[in-house]
Amino acid sequence: MPDRDPSGGIKHRSHEISSDLSRVGARAMLHAVGLTPDDLNKPFVGIADMGSDVTPCNMHLHRLADAAKDGVRSAGAVPFTFGTITTSDGVSMGHEGMKASLVSREIIADSIEAVCFAESMDGLIAVGGCDKNGPGALMAMARLNIPSAYVYGGSIKTAEFRGRTVNAQDVMEGVGGYYAGELSLDELQQLERVVCPGEGACPGMFTANTMAAAAEALGMAIPGSASLLASDPRNLDLASEAGQAVFDALGSGIRPRDVMTRLAFENAVTLVLALGGSTNAVLHLLAIAHEAQVSLELHDFDSLSARTPYLADLKPGGRFVMANVDAIGGIPMVLKELLDAGLIHGDVMTVTGQTMAQNLANVRQRPDGKSIHRTSEPRSPTGGLVVLKGNLAPDGAVMKVAGTTYLKHDGPARVYDSERAAFNAVVSGEVQPGDSMVVRYEGPKGGPGMQEMLSVTSAIVGKGLGESVMLITDGRFSGATRGPMVGHVAPEAAVGGPIALIRDGDILHMDADRRELGVLLSDSELAKRRALWAPPPPNYTTGVLAKYAKLVSSASEGAVTG
Repeated sequence: MPDRDPSGGIKHRSHEISSDLSRVGARAMLHAVGLTPDDLNKPFVGIADMGSDVTPCNMHLHRLADAAKDGVRSAGAVPFTFGTITTSDGVSMGHEGMKASLVSREIIADSIEAVCFAESMDGLIAVGGCDKNGPGALMAMARLNIPSAYVYGGSIKTAEFRGRTVNAQDVMEGVGGYYAGELSLDELQQLERVVCPGEGACPGMFTANTMAAAAEALGMAIPGSASLLASDPRNLDLASEAGQAVFDALGSGIRPRDVMTRLAFENAVTLVLALGGSTNAVLHLLAIAHEAQVSLELHDFDSLSARTPYLADLKPGGRFVMANVDAIGGIPMVLKELLDAGLIHGDVMTVTGQTMAQNLANVRQRPDGKSIHRTSEPRSPTGGLVVLKGNLAPDGAVMKVAGTTYLKHDGPARVYDSERAAFNAVVSGEVQPGDSMVVRYEGPKGGPGMQEMLSVTSAIVGKGLGESVMLITDGRFSGATRGPMVGHVAPEAAVGGPIALIRDGDILHMDADRRELGVLLSDSELAKRRALWAPPPPNYTTGVLAKYAKLVSSASEGAVTG
């Protein structure tokens, strides 16, 4: 039997299994899982199902994967479901397990790539919910460059507690409130039991929703999918649509790198800035661009921020959640507002087979002036993220300015060499108004894994210090973090970056408007300290964290491993 593709090209990889006589053993395996001789002539589409009951973000994803399978099958292809990992940032937050969170992004990407490569998949659908799912899936899609689509699981519902609407952010900040004496232990435990009422990702403009929105703006997700509640039955329809979209892309030859172009990344960054999205979007979009072989650098975020209005009044720095955005038109409505203002590119291709402008042509809803503002009347004329530089961060650092008015700080350093030491200092009362907290050796290599600092930042806010204490770190922040918090400081401490040379009492300076982050020390003093510095021994010498630490790049490059 000749080694050819009888389907005319849409079985661009799997035809080697289907039509080569020497692959008879492979076909025997496929018959065992239910394929008919007719199925062997259809394209193979892998469905990466990140469903898991370790986190509410992902506990419902199996049903979306099943809907995607139905869509693939109805379109005329053969679906193959396989599992890949997820970790719960919420469960791992504040302890050693958080070091595995960013590492999981690489494992997700690697595992999807490995299965699709080994099994000669022609197309791919990835179904994810939690923070690293979308970035890991998009990285794999860019590497494989086979027709693909991302399906997002949606947001969790908000809860009611003593007459007010609450979410996971409130219970994390409640820890600081407890230590400040503003919340009793019984009240904190009651809040803990109700704040996450079911399935779905955190409801505000936290990392999962930020990256789902970015996937829409990149053109890699079905329009309207980023803003739905997890419990919304429309999710099933959109998952099925993804199956048809990938099949159509197989026929038209549209591949991820045709979609994820430089202009598409500019669209994604612009949307994140307009929404006041998570600082993690910087890491993830840099990493996805790296895999897509697109030139995207840290300074691009700052230059785009200078011309992008901040439109969203969304938690953690605002009042509303993603469901409020969905009620007025969802992410397509926001993209349409940006397109009409000339702020995004409408001529980029998307996974639907249409351009961004074509996808948005029938969008009629407009911002309500509450959860989303018009570009003509923004909350701020510039975007929600800024990149700071100076002698403390020569390669850059990232600050989320959305939702805070505290944009300038000068104060003495309090230096901590781990996230846990910093948390203990906040709750014990050691940290005082005006201090500049430094949390170091938590970068990509140093942690390793670049822990999120939500426990620390939530404690700062809960203790009433959110507008008087600055925190800088070579680690990163949760999407739920708010206030004057500066992360991704590069170079990191573990490689001898200036943050490793800071001592208690040094005066640190931050000016977001001027994009400055520095320490008031002379170059000669920093040179003296550098001569005395020695790298600490690695925290892990075996296993996945050790391998990650050896391979990972700087945060300023997306903390990629290849």
